[in-house]
Amino acid sequence: MAEKKLTLSEDAPRIEDFLDAVLDLADFDVDFEVSEGETLHPDFENPDLVVRFTGPDVELLLANKAELLLALEQLTMEALRMAPEEHSHLCFDANDHRMLRIQELRMSAQAAAERVKKTRVPFHFSPMNSRERRILHLALRGETEVRSESVGEGPVRQVVVVPADMKTLPEPIRPPRPRPEGPGRPGDRERGGFRGRDRRGGPGGRGGPGGRGGRDRGRRS
Repeated sequence: MAEKKLTLSEDAPRIEDFLDAVLDLADFDVDFEVSEGETLHPDFENPDLVVRFTGPDVELLLANKAELLLALEQLTMEALRMAPEEHSHLCFDANDHRMLRIQELRMSAQAAAERVKKTRVPFHFSPMNSRERRILHLALRGETEVRSESVGEGPVRQVVVVPADMKTLPEPIRPPRPRPEGPGRPGDRERGGFRGRDRRGGPGGRGGPGGRGGRDRGRRS
């Protein structure tokens, strides 16, 4: 059965409605535009639709290896009930992050392949989503001395590069658990409260003095 393609007429309004609701709840100061897919690397990524973000809070979406941008992308795919094999049809981007990320993954794949050829020791990439794992696999599809496989499940699923003749795949490497938050610097908790501004706005929060208040985001197209 052929995979269903995403279209501007049918799917863009659903994407816009979902993102409008999520971004308003999160109070992110960003705008977005849904357009037909374009890519400089069609062999690695050829989406039907691309959602491009702009605005003052774009850097928040791109922080920590675009963690929030990828989370928004995943949530939108879940809202559209897209099957995992259909995820390549939709792409979120900001400041050309996707193009730069594809180049980074291709270079990393080649470096890992050369390392495994020399050492014959498997190389594990950090856990990543299905689209980025696919890019690594495609980058190494022409290799004869090494091959790439996906190991692990769920949030720890990752690509491992192994010698081509290795029959037993290594176990996935689980990232270390984050350390519990400590008490903070001396003086951060004084007289039963935190020092500094409320994270939602000014000292009084979103509704108090200094808060940004709500925004009428409106429809994007």
